[in-house]
Amino acid sequence: MKVLVTGATGLVGKAIVEILTEKGIAVNYLSTRKKKITTTENCQGFYWNPSKGEIDLECFEDVSAIINLAGASIATRWSATNKKRIMDSRVQSIRTLHGAMKKIDASSIDTFVSASAIGIYPNSVSNFYDEETAEVDDSFLGDVVKKWEKEISTFEDFGLNVSKIRIGIVLSGLGGALPKMAGPIRNFVGSIFGSGAQWQSWIHITDLAQMFVYVVENSLKGTFNGVAPNPVTHAKMTKELARVLERPLILPNIPKFVMQLLLGEMAYLLFASQRVSSKRIEKKGFQFQYPNIGPALEQIYEPNSGNGESKIESLDKKFV
Repeated sequence: MKVLVTGATGLVGKAIVEILTEKGIAVNYLSTRKKKITTTENCQGFYWNPSKGEIDLECFEDVSAIINLAGASIATRWSATNKKRIMDSRVQSIRTLHGAMKKIDASSIDTFVSASAIGIYPNSVSNFYDEETAEVDDSFLGDVVKKWEKEISTFEDFGLNVSKIRIGIVLSGLGGALPKMAGPIRNFVGSIFGSGAQWQSWIHITDLAQMFVYVVENSLKGTFNGVAPNPVTHAKMTKELARVLERPLILPNIPKFVMQLLLGEMAYLLFASQRVSSKRIEKKGFQFQYPNIGPALEQIYEPNSGNGESKIESLDKKFV
């Protein structure tokens, strides 16, 4: 088996590549930086530029599955320019891959798995969402995910097993949301946003990476929520993180309007509430290593864990 991975240099991409290579599965990856492309025995890089629709067609050679993780970070101020970048990076990446597959013999490829996001679910402190939910959140992020998933579905044109993994808050010591949450707490200025009642559906990065590989290996179809079985409120998440870091939470809760002044529309990410179910992927046989928030945080920040850096940092040599 050989898997083509887009977004392989990102936080989740590196974790997925690590698992694939440990399993002896060869990896082709796509990069927008020609000078940074490297090749090892089981990991080969190829150039693409989705903004221009450019891609090296050799990247598909002997590939049986594609994992798509391409997309600009949403954790940046939502200016008109950044909104366009966030949307285009997702839509154009999918269209570039789709257009390329029309030009090749794609008979060896049977599976297409793409990242998506739980931001498609409406903001609610009372609802519990699963993949059958038809409503879409009335927000910029909801609009992005709706259009993103529409593009992903076009790969059904090729008769592939097409899956979408709607990712929640990814917990990793190497990047993403968690270090940004942990920083203020470590420095004794941590606090809860708003009432803290907003639900946060999270997942340990190891479980998320394993989920992508599981979907590929089992040729699963459809939509799956990339979240742990036990979502928690923002207050619970913050208190558990403070416990693990052995720091007190002494400051009062931060009102919503304060963060809106600081971050603009992007502050929505801090207060949106999505309580999301992982039952569908579990019914397919997937087992979580970290179903509960406490042990997940303890694994990341335990003294001898190195925050997972020892394994994943070595992958940087392939991508930088």
